[in-house]
Amino acid sequence: MSASPLSIASPGEASNAVQTPAAQPRNPLHGLTLEHIVTALAAHFGWAALGERIPVRCFVLDPSVKSSLKFLRKTPWAREKVEGLYLFMLREQQREARREAGKAPPSDTPPSPPNPP
Repeated sequence: MSASPLSIASPGEASNAVQTPAAQPRNPLHGLTLEHIVTALAAHFGWAALGERIPVRCFVLDPSVKSSLKFLRKTPWAREKVEGLYLFMLREQQREARREAGKAPPSDTPPSPPNPP
């Protein structure tokens, strides 16, 4: 009889029978708290724009991080929308950073003069 991966170790066996979740290096939400996500979205978009993008009362009427966390922890569909908007925000920030990096001329060369007609 083979032991299942989630079997409980007997007192004489090693205590590594309880499996921990594998690292998620490609998951940008891994390790982030919901509080961090809501705070970042409120700082980036503002509460009014956040309420327009995701029309829930905790973002529209007297918004606060505390009330938003309470609602989002109880409401899976709203949490999914918030996480999706956070991922969208991260992608937009990465695109903007790439655009800015591509526009910056090298600092050691002066800009070229315009070509005469």
